[in-house]
Amino acid sequence: STTDYKSGSWKKRRRVLYKAEVTQHEGREPRDNVRYVVTNMRGTAEELYMRYLIRCDSENRIKEAKLGLRSDRMSCSRFLANQLRSILATAAYVLFQELRLRARHTEAARWQVDRLRKCLVQVAARVTKSARRFLIRLPRHHPWADLWCRLAIACDR
Repeated sequence: STTDYKSGSWKKRRRVLYKAEVTQHEGREPRDNVRYVVTNMRGTAEELYMRYLIRCDSENRIKEAKLGLRSDRMSCSRFLANQLRSILATAAYVLFQELRLRARHTEAARWQVDRLRKCLVQVAARVTKSARRFLIRLPRHHPWADLWCRLAIACDR
């Protein structure tokens, strides 16, 4: 839906799109989910809301890269060192997106980069190399060992 609104500090009225719904996830209490978008763009409320959803998803991916991989950390005094950090963080993010794609039929499909990194990559494991293969032994009580193995097989294809 849409309405016009004028805040006390605004010089003129602005168009506000809003969506109000009640969401309920399995095992949780119902909760209000209200969203507002202030815009000066033309179009129907549905068209504009869908446009903002796409933009919001892009901004969430940027935030995820900043928080999960610290891609905005530019603490070196030299430009090339910071550029290398940025390139490596971008490459890592692409790899995590591929891992998430391979995990599309598992519980990890909606995990953010930080959780993927902590649960599946930062794992203490014993790696043994022979002439024909690598053998990776995960800890006996690793909580995501089954998931890790399924993803390893999916990445091998």
